[in-house]
Amino acid sequence: MAFTVAVDGPAAAGKGTVARAVAEHFGLAHLDTGALYRAVGLKVLEGADPVDAARSLTPADLERSDLRTPEAADAASKVATIPEVRAALRDFQRAFARRAGGAVLDGRDIGTVICPDAEVKLFIIASDEVRAERRWKELRERGINVTLADVLAELRERDRRDTTRTDSPLRPAEDAIIIDTTHLTIDEAIARAVAEVEKRLPPEMRKQGKAQ
Repeated sequence: MAFTVAVDGPAAAGKGTVARAVAEHFGLAHLDTGALYRAVGLKVLEGADPVDAARSLTPADLERSDLRTPEAADAASKVATIPEVRAALRDFQRAFARRAGGAVLDGRDIGTVICPDAEVKLFIIASDEVRAERRWKELRERGINVTLADVLAELRERDRRDTTRTDSPLRPAEDAIIIDTTHLTIDEAIARAVAEVEKRLPPEMRKQGKAQ
């Protein structure tokens, strides 16, 4: 049966970490929808037309080694403002969401646009400063030298683009459960998310993953 968990939130709030952990815990499929936009953005940086890039996306595009770079993130935020790009990727995401056995999708418009009927909607947030420090440390670990101030400025600009775009702006669904990870450890944030999903998991799916 289909069971969809939508996990939304701004960059570096922890939604990807939470989504992957929830998927593993309950034995659900996982899709990082941001990777779709990052892959499209990288193709655009290489000269491709944004809409053509979205329509011709392949599995290999989602395995690029530069998918997690700041350039990819910035490019993703820009192409995500293009309605035709979002439309081209929408059907793929919706089909994945309703696959048999259940799925967890993380992004910015999963609970509001892609899967408004998702059984569980989580919206992960954290303060700007905490998010910037997390992203800065992540980039440093990957050998990318950038200042904390620059990371904070980039995050705030990306937030501005994501929340003010005309098509599918970043915002929590009316029935979303807000989880603020500012003062939570990773394990605490995951535990809260798992508990919320557990409350809504159908009995017939409790044998999956670690939910039994």
